[in-house]
This record gives sequence, structure tokens and C-alpha cells, in this order.
Amino acid sequence: MLLYLSTFLMKKILFLISLFLLASCGGTKAIADADKGISEDRPDGLKASMEMGVPKQPSGQSGSIATSAPSEVFTDSIRLREILTFLASDELEGRDSGSEGIETAARYIEENFEKNGLKRFFDSYRDTILNYKLPSYNIVGLVQGNDDTLKDEYILIGAHYDHVGIIGKGTGDSIANGANDNASGTATVLELARYFGLQRSNKRSLLFVLFSAEEKGLLGSAHLSKRLKQQSFNMVAMLNFEMTGVPMVETDYLLYLTGFQRSNLAELCNEYGGENLIGFLPQAKEYQIFQRSDNYPFHQVFGVPSQTFCTFDFTNYDYYHKAGDEAFRLDYKHMADVVNKMIPVVEGLSNSIEQEIKYY
Repeated sequence: MLLYLSTFLMKKILFLISLFLLASCGGTKAIADADKGISEDRPDGLKASMEMGVPKQPSGQSGSIATSAPSEVFTDSIRLREILTFLASDELEGRDSGSEGIETAARYIEENFEKNGLKRFFDSYRDTILNYKLPSYNIVGLVQGNDDTLKDEYILIGAHYDHVGIIGKGTGDSIANGANDNASGTATVLELARYFGLQRSNKRSLLFVLFSAEEKGLLGSAHLSKRLKQQSFNMVAMLNFEMTGVPMVETDYLLYLTGFQRSNLAELCNEYGGENLIGFLPQAKEYQIFQRSDNYPFHQVFGVPSQTFCTFDFTNYDYYHKAGDEAFRLDYKHMADVVNKMIPVVEGLSNSIEQEIKYY
């Protein structure tokens, strides 16, 4: 009997040691495995099944990551592929504002926010858009700052989650899935929200917003910017993410910033990122992209640095507003790099003693 107990205890100890080792190196291995492409046949990949009308969350790290996990391995290509596979699926029919498909996406975002500890800024996560004919909602979640003084200052982090819906009926594939535009930016914001919802490492408060009706003329951001201004919302900056699904070509930086020469934001990002992370894209200025994304209404209403991060360089993706903008075309290692490298940037901007971000 004693021999049996000794053997049993030894096996238990070895089992616990094995679990510890797996927990210690699992995140890094997941990234390495994903980048080798083994995620294609992952048995626990995202399913578009529904439970009580709400899509199931992607499998992965959500809700279970240790608060001491290093930001550079927070997310990986497996998890981002799962998020995009859902948001850009045919079942969501291109997420047109006011459609059943975008309602499914809205519930998915709400569930992500709630699961990862984001609070409701309004009575619910939904901000009803009043300037569009069909029922449409911005989804808004709050991670309150942990500093008694700085928590009254806000950095808004956003992306639009709508797209253009069904196009070219009767000509084959008619669903404009909107993987790069802008499920990619949506996934970036969701993963940043998950990080800060779990880590709570921000002194300033962070307001995470997924906008609807961007494709109708920036209507979601126009509505919310005015609503927040009426409430004396103390916003110090708005960071917007648009089309971050594929890397740029022939550049030595990861993302470009619209309105690059208007502020010191790119300089601060590179400082906190510890590398040449953000650069200038001449085409963005040429095509006036600063005025064509959800940063712009906040720039107009608040007059504080409100700019968009993007990796669509006008040559690296041929499926803008087309049915071919599908999840399988995106580069998930690149997307993981965007999220992981922006985490220390957002931490730095939210924790600086002074309000560093300035328009020139």
C-alpha cells in the first residue's frame, strides 16, 4: 500500500511539473506553430454555431492569460485567424449597417467586451446611431484608468466593424466579406481591448469603440463624437485602426499614420515601441486618407490628435470593396505583430505623466 501511495504521489508531482512547463512555454510555441502554418487544421478552430443567439467565442487565450504575460507574445496568428474567420464569414453577409449580419457581429463584440472585463460606458455597450435610417449601433467598452487623477483623461481606440454587404447580385459570389476592410482593424481593437481588460496596466482611461455606418459616410463616428462632446468627455487622443490585414511592400516600418505631419504621434509611437514602427506614406496624403476614416469626426469635434493606423498601401491588396476580400487572403503573422507591437505604445501613451500627444 505504501509503495502504491509513493508511486501515485510521484506521478502526481511529475504531472504537475509537466503542466507548469506547458503553461510556461505554451504561448511561445503557439506563435511558432502558427507561423509554420499548422493552424490550418486546428481541431478547435472557430465554428459559426450559435448558443442562445450569440456566436461562440474563438478558442484560444481569452480570459485565461496570466496578468504577467509579456506583451510581445500576447496574441498570435491562430487567434486572429479565428476572429477573422467569424467576422468575415459568409453567414454575416458583409456586415452592412442595419442588417442581420452586422447584428450578429455586434453581439459577438459585446460578448468579447464582457468576457474580458470591459465596463459599459453608457447604459449598455450599444450607442444607437441617430443619423442613419436603419437600426445601427456603435459598440463601446471602457477600461478605466488605475490612476486617481489620470483616469479622468481618455484615449479612444477604435475601428469600424461594418462593411458594404451584398454587391453585384446574380454574378457569382456577391458577398463583400470585408476581411481586410475592416474586420482586420476590428480584430486589432478587440485584442487590444482584451489585453488591457485583463492587465489593467493603463493610468489613463481607454475607451474601445467599434463603429457602424463608416461605409455610409463616417456616420457612426460622427454621431459618437458629438455625443461625447456634449458630455464634456476629456479626450486626449483618438487612435483608429483601418485595414491592417496585410503588410506593406518595400517599407522599413510596420504601419503608416494618416495625418503624419500634423502631430508628434508617430514619433511617440516609435519611442514607446522601441523601433521604427510608424512611418509616412505619401499616397495617404495624396488621397487625403486622414479625412476619410473614423478619426476625422473626432478631429473636427475635439481638435485633439485623432489619426488612423493602416497597412493598406494601395498596391498590396486588390480586393477593396470586392467579394474577394476574404479571410484566407490575410497575413495573420503580420496582424499579430501589429497588435503585440502596439501594446507597449498604448501603455506608454496612457501612462505618461504629461499629455504628450500634440498637434503641431
